Amino acid sequence: MSHFEEYEGSLKGIKFIDLFAGIGGFHTALSSFGAECVFASEWDKHAQKTYFENYGIMPDGDITKIEAEDIPPHDILCAGFPCQPFSISGKQKGFEDTRGTLFFDVARIAKYHQPKLLFMENVRNFEKHDNGNTLKTVKDTLDEIGYNLWYKVLNASHYGLPQNRERIYMIAVRKDIELKEFHFPEPTYEQVILRDLILPDEETEQYIIRRDDMIIDESKIPTPSLLNDYQLKPIRVGTINKGGQGERIYSDLGHAITLSAQGGGPGSKTGCYLINGKVRKLDPRECARLQGFPEDFKIPVSNGQAWKQFGNSVPVNVLKHIIKSIVETEEIYSALTEEISDSNNKQQLITA
Repeated sequence: MSHFEEYEGSLKGIKFIDLFAGIGGFHTALSSFGAECVFASEWDKHAQKTYFENYGIMPDGDITKIEAEDIPPHDILCAGFPCQPFSISGKQKGFEDTRGTLFFDVARIAKYHQPKLLFMENVRNFEKHDNGNTLKTVKDTLDEIGYNLWYKVLNASHYGLPQNRERIYMIAVRKDIELKEFHFPEPTYEQVILRDLILPDEETEQYIIRRDDMIIDESKIPTPSLLNDYQLKPIRVGTINKGGQGERIYSDLGHAITLSAQGGGPGSKTGCYLINGKVRKLDPRECARLQGFPEDFKIPVSNGQAWKQFGNSVPVNVLKHIIKSIVETEEIYSALTEEISDSNNKQQLITA
């Protein structure tokens, strides 16, 4: 049984919205528990296309131009909002301090709709940005509009995905739910490596990097016989050129580096890997697997756009583990499902 099989359908009847939706990492994770997306917003037209192809919902555009009252009621608000500078962070407090940032749009929608739960994600450094003032501003803002905040930095490498990807995850719970503590999931440390996810060589010929300035240090390549001692991290085995960004070579017997929407060099966005004796970039399908998307996830855009989209996305496995923790938190789960129970009871009385 998988980590989540017994939780299938546990959020049936729960409605969520997907802000700064990208290609739908939150959507994939929550819908696997039975929750329903009632609204999505994403300004990038290529990401909109991928989202529509996979979920049948065309995301609305620029969230800053969408009125809160035009968004359907919902139980959970999801937002992987960009880490946009908080220019006056720390100089003031509360709701006004977020104006001019994209977090303000999360806050104004939450203030209007008062969903029971906010589920957010950002880059690891968000925790320490501006000496902690940015996170304090977010916390103060949420406190002002009626929410308590919990957060933790988690690494996808520790939750069954062979990708070193550290991100901060934030859970804000409406104060009337009276939750004293939220516990983020403990690492599972599954024994998985990049090699487990790669495509056959005949499908990846186009990604091979052929250069005269590549150096491989054979002594650093782990041998398959030693894989009982898994290293759940990238293993660097070589260099291209001067070894700058996108010029470092890693073994497929370790984990991938963080997929990125930016960055140059021969391994731009995916990194360079020594796979079956050849150095290459990763195929978009391999990137989809590294982010935890299912095999039937459609990739209807160019390779360049796909690499960018997966680099911007949220690791689905980590989200699923957090959702599992949400379901297991009695105060939150009771609050999320009480209206569904009330509605079902009323329906039974009507039909009796």
